[in-house]
Order: sequence, then C-alpha cells, then structure tokens
Amino acid sequence: MKAYWQLTLAQLRIFSRNRQVLFFTLLFPLILMIALGTFVGSGGGVSISLSIVNEDDTSASKELVSLFKENEAMTVDESDDLKAALDRLEKGDVQIVMVLPKGYGDSISTRTEQDPAYTLPVYYNETNMSASQIGLAVVNATIDQWSKKETNYTPIVDIESKGVRALDIGYIDFLVPGIVAMMIMSNNMNGVAGQISAWRERGILRRMQGTRLKASTFIAAQITARLLLNGLQALLVLLIANLVFGVNVSGSWLVLIGFVILGTLAFMALGFIIAGIAKNPESAGPIAGFATFPMLFLGGVFFPISNMPDFLQPIVKILPIAHLSTALRETMNVGTSLTGLWVEGLILSGWAIVAFFIASRTFKWE
Repeated sequence: MKAYWQLTLAQLRIFSRNRQVLFFTLLFPLILMIALGTFVGSGGGVSISLSIVNEDDTSASKELVSLFKENEAMTVDESDDLKAALDRLEKGDVQIVMVLPKGYGDSISTRTEQDPAYTLPVYYNETNMSASQIGLAVVNATIDQWSKKETNYTPIVDIESKGVRALDIGYIDFLVPGIVAMMIMSNNMNGVAGQISAWRERGILRRMQGTRLKASTFIAAQITARLLLNGLQALLVLLIANLVFGVNVSGSWLVLIGFVILGTLAFMALGFIIAGIAKNPESAGPIAGFATFPMLFLGGVFFPISNMPDFLQPIVKILPIAHLSTALRETMNVGTSLTGLWVEGLILSGWAIVAFFIASRTFKWE
C-alpha cells in the first residue's frame, strides 16, 4: 500500500511539474468550447419532426398518417404510447405530437355536414417556438387540405394545439458534455500511451521491474492519479461553461462523477494497449491519434449520433466515446438517473474490463 501511494503522489508531481502539457491539454478543450459556443451559440437549424400517436388504428386514421408521411416538409414517425411521445417532446427529440384518439374513424365515417369539425389534440414545444410554429402551420395546412378535399371545402377535422414546456437545451448544452468526454479520451489514450512508451525507452520501467513493485500496484497508482487529474479538469470545464454560458448539471453529480471514472478506466486501458504494442514514443502518438481522431466525429462529441448515416450506426453504437458522451449529456441536460443509463454503464464497463485484460497481455516492462 505504501508503494501505491508513493507512486500515485509521484505521478501527480510529474503532472504538476509538466505545466506545459497540463496547460495545453486543458486549454485546447476550453478554447474549442468557448469558440464553438460563441460562434454557434444556443441555436441551430430548424428541423421539424412529428410523432403521431394512433390510438384509433382504423383505415381512416391510417389514411391520415399516410398523408402526413407523404409530406416532405417534416419527418414523421408513429407511436402507440402518448406518454413516451410527450417525453420525447419534452426532451426536444420531436417538435410536434399529434394524437388520433380512439373513435376518430367512426366519427369521421358517420359525420354529417351539420356536425362540428372533429378536433385532434396536437402538442408542441413551447421552448422552441420557431420550430413549433412552423410545425403547427404544416400540420394545419395538411389537415385543412385533406378535410376540405373530402367534403367539398367544408372542414371536417380541426386541431387543438397544446403547449408543452420542454427542456430549453441549446447547442452549447449539447457541446459541453462532449468536450468533457473528448478531454477524458485524449488525456488517457494519448497521455498514457506516450508516457508509458517514453518510460520504457528511457529504462524507467525496467528499473521498476527490478524492485519488488507489482505491475498491479503500478497500474493502480496510474489510475488513481489520472482519475484525480481528470476529475479536476472536468470540474474546471464545467465551472467555466457555467460562468460563461450558464450551462448547469440537471442530474446527479454522483452519476456524473461515476461516468467520468468509467470513461477514464476505459480509455486508460486502451492507452495501455497502445503503449504495449508501440515500439517507441514516436509510434505511440500516431497510433493513439489514428484511434482517437475518428471517434471525435463518430462519437457524438460535436454532432448528434442520430444524425449520422444508417450504415455508420452499428459502428457508432459500439464506440466507448459515444456511450460516454451520451451518458454525460443525459445526466447534465436531461437529469436521467443511473437506472436510465444502465446500457451506457454496462458497455463502458465492458470496454474497461476487456481492454485491461488485453493490456495485461500486451504490457511490457522493457
């Protein structure tokens, strides 16, 4: 235990003395966050998506659903659960939710010209009025065009719009968790691979092997030191994001810290694998860069994973950075509990366990 604490403190001293590395590993994510947050701001492009809850499931309701799906002005999906659809609306995943209540088909088929128009409930996002107003206009126009066509310009269906107070999430709220995930990945994969390779080339690891030091003690001290460093850096990024852009953590800090730890373990293990297969520090850097660069763009750091092409989705869904950025984003922006993030936790744990097993086989003292 004494050797473990001595190695941990020694590693922290190495970090503190190498102020140039500390400065740039922290400065780059901060500059990137402030630059993108300033230029892009909290806004983004307006995209309209409609979720139709078809509780009626008759030929009349299916006809109306088909009509909306033919409209190229918005993306349309069907759901059979109103609560789930409204949850998506509150999270900002869709802009409009329209309900086709049970009995809609019967009412339309038996309606006479003297009867009032049938009213469909339509929910919209109050915190994104630009998209909501466009979406409501498209829904109104589609309904109006269909109903007038059916009854010789006499409307038979109307909508009742209902505002839902959704999460007010801008691009900077999306970006900050991604920046934290990127920092964890870069610090551990590039940092561990480069440092261990350099120590091996300089003979430091060989001298350590000559003592009674166990490999498990050495790795445990490395993990502890980097956990402390990553935790402090992540806290500083979140503090600056709060002061400059007003970004807050909606969920549990314990869950957030837990995923910072899991991400650190997973990417540290990958860093040890790279250090094990790299012949020297000069090759460790390019190998780490070759692994991290694609993950910056495929892992949901800067762009939503759902916006990526379908052929990339299977690859994206196995990347550790994708699950780390999703977990941090869900915790910070939505306030999702640990039970709602068990998939991300399980996959990151699996990456850490498998990668450490492989690292134990590839790790070399000299």
